[in-house]
Amino acid sequence: MKIFSKIVMAVAGLTLLATPAFAEKVVKWNLAMTWSSTLTPLASPAPKLAKMVEAMSDGKFIIRVEGSEKHKAALGILDMVSGGQYEMGHSAAYYWKGKDVNSVFFTTLPFGMTAAEQYAWFYYDDGMDYMAQVFDKFGVLSFPGGNTGVQMGGWFRKEINSLDDLKGLKMRIPGLAGEVFSRLGVNVTNIPSGELYTSLDRGTIDALEWIGPGMDIKMGFHKIAPFYYTGWHEPASEMQFMINKRAYDKLPPAFQVMLQTAMRAVTADMYSENFADSVNAWAQMKSEYPNIQVKTFPTPVLKAMKQATDDVMAENAAKDPLFKEILASQQDFMAKARAWTIISEYNYVKTSMELGE
Repeated sequence: MKIFSKIVMAVAGLTLLATPAFAEKVVKWNLAMTWSSTLTPLASPAPKLAKMVEAMSDGKFIIRVEGSEKHKAALGILDMVSGGQYEMGHSAAYYWKGKDVNSVFFTTLPFGMTAAEQYAWFYYDDGMDYMAQVFDKFGVLSFPGGNTGVQMGGWFRKEINSLDDLKGLKMRIPGLAGEVFSRLGVNVTNIPSGELYTSLDRGTIDALEWIGPGMDIKMGFHKIAPFYYTGWHEPASEMQFMINKRAYDKLPPAFQVMLQTAMRAVTADMYSENFADSVNAWAQMKSEYPNIQVKTFPTPVLKAMKQATDDVMAENAAKDPLFKEILASQQDFMAKARAWTIISEYNYVKTSMELGE
């Protein structure tokens, strides 16, 4: 039996005695995901949350989870939760950039915080307060929903040796990173996930960014593009649970606590699952496709990316006082956090590598 299943059963056993204090009738909710039901680990947190809540409530709180193959509105989750068609959603906040640019802060920023730094900002600094402020106008409560950690910089059919190699390149890359690459001459496009392999194989695009080995191996990009670039644009991509505020307020207090407890648990679990998947997938990729070359973008290219990122941030901050405020909060916290990250994890890994560990 997997550890997560054991946790669910243990929680169920601990809570059965308290069940009579809960709602007399069964509460039934629906949750819509941006992802298809099979696209794990992105699709893992929501079903696990539903199992935990049902176990903790002794079957009095039921959440039915629907993948995008069911509701057919992968990028409509915020609207559906806000409008009450679904009580909950699982997605990524930066997909709502067109509705409110401040939503990008709750997924990730290019050259931003690591997952550990970002979680500290969320839970023990200003992050949760700012997220509540941004999503309040939608009538939605927002919570962290699982992290992919550092995402890879993408699969490229040709090696990138200079800024000139980016000019005219056709690449699928979303969000602020797409804006950055566009400023460097890349023809940025956003293609549905089901069409990515074919587009890369046929040369419709020259490169694409997805996530990391654990999920990339399922897509097969490594069979086509031999150059795998390290990350810069999504150092800690946080997923998002959304809850319709009116529905949440109607819940018994005990169910509210269960929901928040389960969200926190499955959020941490997704990060671990994704890390483990990438560990195993990368070992498999190296063995079966030894021609894959892991590359880091040349320093002049990275400097241009960083400058373009700073320009995008400054332009948005000049237009939006809240953007400026949240950006300052993240930058101030990251400056403190990065000092500790370097002293602790970075130096430990560096020392271990130097010793041949």
